[in-house]
Amino acid sequence: MARHIKFAGFNVRVPAHPLLRAALGIALVFGGIFSFLPILGVWMLPLGLIILSIDSALIRRFRRKSTVRLGRWLLQRWPNFARRVGFGVAA
Repeated sequence: MARHIKFAGFNVRVPAHPLLRAALGIALVFGGIFSFLPILGVWMLPLGLIILSIDSALIRRFRRKSTVRLGRWLLQRWPNFARRVGFGVAA
């Protein structure tokens, strides 16, 4: 059974097994580091970190803090856009 995560407004399927998720996350982070090469891109780095955050408390904490900071920054500068992408909405 595959799991789903949300990334850039899309539902992305990830493997259900933790070792496969870890391998995929590490591969994406590694590929994101070499974003200057063709095919590989910077998009791989955040996706890899999001996949790794499913099983790692340290990375999950970093992701949550970064999301809160990004939301506050967007709400200060572009409140309409921030609300459109999901920030500033009461849960």
